[in-house]
Formats: sequence, structure tokens, C-alpha cells
Amino acid sequence: MFKFLSTISLALLFVFSCNVPTKSKSYPNGVVVTAHYLASDVGNQILKDGGNAFDAAVAVQFALAVAYPRAGNIAGGGFAVIRTSNGEYNSLDFRETAPQAAFEQMYLDENGDVNSDLSQKGHLAVGVPGSVDGMVKLHQKYGKMKWEALLEPSIKLAKDGVVLSELEANKLNDYQDQIKSQNKGKESVPYLRKTLFEEGDTLRNIALARTLIRIKTNGRNGFYTGETSDLIVAEMQKNGGIITAKDLEKYHSVWRKPILGNYRGHKLISMPPPSSGGVALIQLLKGAEQCQLDQYDFGSFEHIHSVVELERRVYADRATWLGDPDCCQVPTADLINNEYLKNRFSNISMTAKTNSQDVKAGCVELIESFETTHFSIVDSEGNAISVTTTLNGNYGSKVIVVGGGFFLNNEMDDFSSKPGIPNQFGLVGGAANAIMPGKRMLSSMTPTIVEKDGRLFMVLGSPGGSTIITSVFQNIVNAIDFKMLPQDVVDAPRFHSQWLPDEVYVENELLSEEVLARLEFLGHKIKKQPRIGMMANVFVTDSGEYIGIADSKRHKDSSVSGY
Repeated sequence: MFKFLSTISLALLFVFSCNVPTKSKSYPNGVVVTAHYLASDVGNQILKDGGNAFDAAVAVQFALAVAYPRAGNIAGGGFAVIRTSNGEYNSLDFRETAPQAAFEQMYLDENGDVNSDLSQKGHLAVGVPGSVDGMVKLHQKYGKMKWEALLEPSIKLAKDGVVLSELEANKLNDYQDQIKSQNKGKESVPYLRKTLFEEGDTLRNIALARTLIRIKTNGRNGFYTGETSDLIVAEMQKNGGIITAKDLEKYHSVWRKPILGNYRGHKLISMPPPSSGGVALIQLLKGAEQCQLDQYDFGSFEHIHSVVELERRVYADRATWLGDPDCCQVPTADLINNEYLKNRFSNISMTAKTNSQDVKAGCVELIESFETTHFSIVDSEGNAISVTTTLNGNYGSKVIVVGGGFFLNNEMDDFSSKPGIPNQFGLVGGAANAIMPGKRMLSSMTPTIVEKDGRLFMVLGSPGGSTIITSVFQNIVNAIDFKMLPQDVVDAPRFHSQWLPDEVYVENELLSEEVLARLEFLGHKIKKQPRIGMMANVFVTDSGEYIGIADSKRHKDSSVSGY
């Protein structure tokens, strides 16, 4: 192996470096980074009012449900990774679950083929929501402010209305036909319009405001029992859905021990199963260490080829071994074992590409949307939280709850409807992620916190379906191996491979013609993409101040708010 960077690559990197700020604004008291400026401002105001990072996270989650309805939610789910100022680590699983009436072959037709429309659109695609229960549990364990105060900003947003950006107006227009097809015959439902949405339009949602008031007044019972529950169940009963009042009442989020790892003197705190993110991230980082990734230059042939080969093997393991640990045995410790990974990555060659069809899952001994959104928050005491939350696809199942004003998720598509058949993100799964009543579906969400020398170093995460894991991984190596400044860490072009399909996705500005030619000569099939992932990161300076970096290069509504 040798160090290589073409003249063209150097030129590209020089232009890239000159187009981003060399110094980012820092905040001494706290910072919030989200996909929407209104949510960032809500979280920052909670910090200013004396709330901690966990209070701010609750307020941001509900604000995103109003301001960013394609992914922000009260009827979806997600994961949170937590590091308190006294060094406690924790993680919260508020992932959705399969309804009790769900069964393994529910999306197969009479020929045994998958009907993806059923798992991706409409009422049968909906998993039992987890977001509200998750926020209640987060607040009960770590919150300082009164629950009611954390709901007030989102209620005000819903009543007063959100002024649509160009980006959000276009997104609503792009999905109007799909939303209308799942909400036929509904009168005065939010997010539907006979004319096009335009930038500057004010979108009010009184029905959602009433739902949020019920949650403010009754906490968990404001969603999982009573009027809101009745509205969800009515949607199901009228339209062939299977979620019942009992499903909603019995839902519970779960505190889990986070997965921990080390990389070049840094400690990683990430999400365990049923997220695949933490396991895959630790595997990739240990592989990067084994391949000595830090000896290469960013964007070089060796950098990209090495990472792609690592990713193929990691995603093959993901497809075979990972699922809900409450319903099947997941060999987490084996998958991140040093000896296992040393053997797993030992056949990577710098002179040959491994065909994905030849990559099988590694042998371990068993005793067994794109649209998501991420936010990162740190407060003045050093409490940190990394939250990734989702409806799965844009606007989830596209179903709007009449009288409730919110979209329902389409998370059932994250199960393996049939072993070996990919979901909407091209991810292949196996028996460990088969549909089962009450089971949580596998996810790629990878909320992560990084320490250095016992001090907070970085809080990060991303949406992006199957690309979440690789986006988080590349941001970590950008900071540690390539020693990029915070803005450069986020802005640097990204790439992704996931075993199947046997392709390498790259952002348009990444590859020089020379590096591209070398990759293609080995047989890599390159597919250009306008964007991969959308980071929301917090960095900690040597002086202890916070730098928030929003991925506004890829999503111009992303925002940082701090003080």
C-alpha cells in the first residue's frame, strides 16, 4: 500500500478548503443544531430559560413535528444517546413496534412476492409510535423544567403557523399526489392543497395544536389513551390498518446500555440494537484502524477503496445478524470483537475489488428516509444528547390522522418482509429482522457522542437511511484522521457502499478523473449522488466552548442556535 494523491485531487481539495470558513463561531453556554431554524431557536431558548440539554431535546422533538413534518414527528420513533456532565452514559430506544396483529408474511402476495406498496404507504405500513413515550421517559429521568413549559413552543408554532421555506414548499408539492392518495375524502386536513405551496406561505395546524395541548396536559396519556388514541384507532379501523387501542396503551420505550468503542484515543458512545448503527460504526472504525486509514490522503484511491471494502463486509454482517435484542439473540459482543474483525477484514486487497456476491456474513457463534432527522444539543453544564428520529420515508405512510393533524410513520418497511429482498433503502435483511408482533424493526440510525481524554469532544448524527452509518463514520475519521476543522468535517464530500447492491455512491465533487479511473479499473461501479447524509454536529474546543455545525451545504434550512 502506498500514499497517493493526484494533482487533480490536490486541486479539488484546495478549492474545497477555500470555499468553507476556516473558523466557526463558538458558544460558551450551549448550542442546538437541527434541520430547521425554528426548532433550533426553540431548543436554544429552553437552554437560556434554565433548562438542560435534555429539556431542550424534548422541546426540539415537538417543535420539529410542527416545523418539519416530513421527518419531525409525534407518531414516529427514534433513538437518543446521552452523556451527562457527571460522565453517565445512557441510551433511549423509542423505536416503533409491530402491532400485535402483525405477522411475518403480511406483505407477501399470493405468489410469495413482496408488495412494497403495502409496507411503504397507507395504514398497514404503520408501526406503533414511540416518540411521545420516549420524550416523557427522557424528561422523567433527566429533565429540570416543567413538562408543560417544554410543549408551549410547539403549540404556539402550530397555532400561529410556520412560514414555509422554498425547500419545504417544494417538498410538500413533490409529495402532494402521494399524500392525497392516502387521504381521500378527508376535509380540512393539513398539508393538502389544491394549489401549489409557495415559499412564504404560512402553514397553520390547529388540529396538531390541540393534540399537543392534550400531550402537554396529560403527558403520555395525551397520546396513547383518550382522544388522540381514539383518533388513531379510528384511522386504522376505517382504512384496513391493524393498530389497536391496546397496542398504543402497551407501547413502552426502553433504556438500553449504549455500545462503547475506542478509536485512536477517543471513546465512542453509540446506539445498540435494535439500531445497527453503533455495531456497524464500531466495526468500521476498527477496520479503519486495521487498514491504517490515517496514512492516506482524503479523497485518494486508497482512502475510498479501503473504506468501500470495509463497508461491504460490515453491511453483510448487518443484514444477517442484527435485529431486536428483545426478540432474538443478537451477537453484539462477537461482532465488535477485535479478533473477529481482524479476520473479517484480513482479505481486503489494495489491488483487487471484492465482489459483493462473494462477501458473506462473518461466522459468529450464537447462543442466535431517506428522510429522518437528527439533532445534537450540549448545555452549559456539559450534558450532551444526540437524537435521531424519523417517520421513515418522507411524510411516513403519507396518512394524516383526521382531527390529530399529524402524519403516521411507515416503519414496518424497515422489517425484512422477505429474507434477501431489499427495503426502500436497498437494505437486505434476514431472519433476525423478520416481522413479529411487538418487535422493534432494525434501524440504521446512529446517534453518537465522542470523548477525548475523558472530555466531551463531538456530538453527531445524520438522517439518510442506509447512508446514516457511513456518514457518521466519515465525519469521525474526517475529524480524527484527516484533522479537518469543524466546518470542513461536515462539508467534505462523502461516499457510501452497503454490500448490496454492489455499487459505490459518491457525492459529485469527491472524485478526480484519475481516482475515478483507478476505482473503475478494479471494477467498482460508481454512481454520482447530489448529497449523502445531512449532519448536525457539535464540536468542543480546547477551551471548552461549543461549535455547532449544520449541514447547510446539503440542506439549507439546517440551523445552529447557541448562546
